[in-house]
Amino acid sequence: MSRKISRGAIRAVAVAGLGVGALACGHKGGATGAPSASAVASSGPLPAALPATSVVLPSGIAAPASFADIAAKADPAVVFVKTLQESRGSRRMVGQGLGSGFVYDPAGLILTNNHVVANAADIQVTFAQDGREMKARVVGRDPPTDIAVLRVDAKGLSALPLGDSDRTRVGDWVLAIGNPFGLSHTVSAGIVSAKGRTRDDVKGLDSSGYYNFLQTDASINPGNSGGPLLDSAGQVVGINTAIRARANNIGFAIPINMVRELVPRLLKDGRVNRSAIGIIVASVTVEDVSRLGLAGRTGALVRDVKAGSAGDRAGLADDDVILEFDGKPIAGPERLRWLASVAGVGSVVSVKVARGKRQFDLKLTLGELPNQAEPEPEPDFFDMP
Repeated sequence: MSRKISRGAIRAVAVAGLGVGALACGHKGGATGAPSASAVASSGPLPAALPATSVVLPSGIAAPASFADIAAKADPAVVFVKTLQESRGSRRMVGQGLGSGFVYDPAGLILTNNHVVANAADIQVTFAQDGREMKARVVGRDPPTDIAVLRVDAKGLSALPLGDSDRTRVGDWVLAIGNPFGLSHTVSAGIVSAKGRTRDDVKGLDSSGYYNFLQTDASINPGNSGGPLLDSAGQVVGINTAIRARANNIGFAIPINMVRELVPRLLKDGRVNRSAIGIIVASVTVEDVSRLGLAGRTGALVRDVKAGSAGDRAGLADDDVILEFDGKPIAGPERLRWLASVAGVGSVVSVKVARGKRQFDLKLTLGELPNQAEPEPEPDFFDMP
């Protein structure tokens, strides 16, 4: 998708550039410059260097003193994605799109964002290691999660290992690598600021999508979309996807465990066939707890049951709260939507339900979720870089 950079974004970049320039100028010559060699000599001997320290994370991985080795090892697998875009329903070219991606399989498979390649008539990827530019084709894509898999005709490529985003903790170091504003292979570092960000946290998201974002303060800008978010072991824990418009260093990445679950389906069918209960759910509020006599705010509150759906046939009703799905605890509505969507059409599952103070189990046979039109993001609240 071709994205225009707003005047506000350009102004923000300009301001940031001036700030860096001002700091740099402060170290040149004059009273504010570096002290002369004679001044250093007259001040006596320099203090001994502090002893080197080593920080070991709970995962057993040593925190790096520098990210240079991680970046150097990962860089050959990160690609610059360029597309020629066409308008929907016609063959008229409407512009060029820029984004990022990374090789996850040496046999030529690349992960990126769906919005980077959606409506693309032509896709070219450029490798940093030798500058090769290769034509890529879409193997499969999933708009509700903004994931796409590309293939290039090449073997033995450098590839990034996929990590475990469930083990990633708030406060862990992460690196974002991509092509912000067309500046190829830019590396930024930060931490995981939060986990489990949903459409309730990031306003303007399409209601039909599936969101469980990692939030990071590693700089993500237009052109970073589809690039990897790496942990301190150099493993991919997320795909950089979105930024909060008009915010400073608030970016979001799709957790790699969500991607892992969908990739085999995209390779097999080119799309994800989703299952559904046939209900509309919401978070349990404090008022709901009092009104319904619930034990707490955990679970997904049923707001509506579609007639003839799996939920209707199983006996679900408005104001029921689903606490477990197929033995897995449900913290909120997004978790239930995700689990129900990937369980499989025709699968028979058990759900634990709270109806007021009473709890019981129901068996239901999942139906098929109808396909929906691809949404456009709302840039006033949320932007896909």
